[in-house]
Amino acid sequence: MEKILSIKDLRVVFEDGFTALGGVSIDIGKNEFVTLLGPSGCGKTTLLRCIGGFEKPTSGEILYKGENIIPLPPYKRAINTVFQRYALFPHLNVAQNVAFGPDLRGEDKKKTAAEVERMLKLVGLEGFGKRKIASLSGGQQQRVAIARALINKPDVLLLDEPLAALDLKLRREMQLELKRIQRESGITFIFVTHDQEEALTMSDRIAVMRAGQIQQLGTPEDIYNEPQNAFVADFIGESNILTATMLRDRLVRFLGCDFPCVDSGFGENAEVDIVLRPEDVKLKPIADPVANVPEGVVETLLFKGVHYEMKVRVGESVLLVHSTHARAVGTHVKITIMPEDIQVMHKSETSPDVLRKHAERAL
Repeated sequence: MEKILSIKDLRVVFEDGFTALGGVSIDIGKNEFVTLLGPSGCGKTTLLRCIGGFEKPTSGEILYKGENIIPLPPYKRAINTVFQRYALFPHLNVAQNVAFGPDLRGEDKKKTAAEVERMLKLVGLEGFGKRKIASLSGGQQQRVAIARALINKPDVLLLDEPLAALDLKLRREMQLELKRIQRESGITFIFVTHDQEEALTMSDRIAVMRAGQIQQLGTPEDIYNEPQNAFVADFIGESNILTATMLRDRLVRFLGCDFPCVDSGFGENAEVDIVLRPEDVKLKPIADPVANVPEGVVETLLFKGVHYEMKVRVGESVLLVHSTHARAVGTHVKITIMPEDIQVMHKSETSPDVLRKHAERAL
């Protein structure tokens, strides 16, 4: 991967002593779509503002092609930002908004007009140049904001929750459009969101953040299937987090039974936690001949459209299960899980508030 940005041990401590970023390091590649994902207050927008030049870090480096750009003001960086509220000029039409940057720099009007048309075609607004901003939908205004940023030919485009104000259907459409625009423009996108589905849909890599730190950095598949701690497992999709004992390599005990797994290196009889995705928990009839598996009873059943959601009590634990086959409330079932669907994590990595939240969900 050819690096375009390297953030090294970046720290931001505000005057009141609050640490917004506690030593963040991440390399971002050329033409990559990277998402900063996390709850409100985790530091993702602060990190974006530091990259864009709108926030000065307390310490650390932001290297653009090997050069520390922290001393540079925003307008001298090869980086543009699309804000959540778009910041379009209502007194200018679409073409004038897109051309604002080149016009401000005094560039040739004919070349700018041609570039405006090219950018509008790229974002799916060909022929919209003379339209007033007020006549556009939220999704169309967002595309204008993106075109206005792209016409400046940035190497990196920062997007601060630009889909947050859109309705669900339009937001999903724009997720695909943004990924297409990024691929066709060849520009590095750094996208901030708290929406897990957005991150999984659009990203080449996701940085999951919490309390000013990156908890895990990886592909959407890695983040979802191989969470490194309980916070990541809980934040990326729904999950069951259970206390377990790693008996030995590739054998773990939980819910009163021994399960083969694919993990190793935890030692023998080690206290661990495991993650089970709801769709990976399989329910079988109580009469099924499968042996040495936990048994439980269905406590709740909800129809979710593409699947049924059930809560199954096994002793003192309650499992969240997603299945296309409904089991009536009160049904006794057997529970099976494939070895590759059991994710083992070190006990020390588990966040107490995550476990508390899971306990509350089970009530």
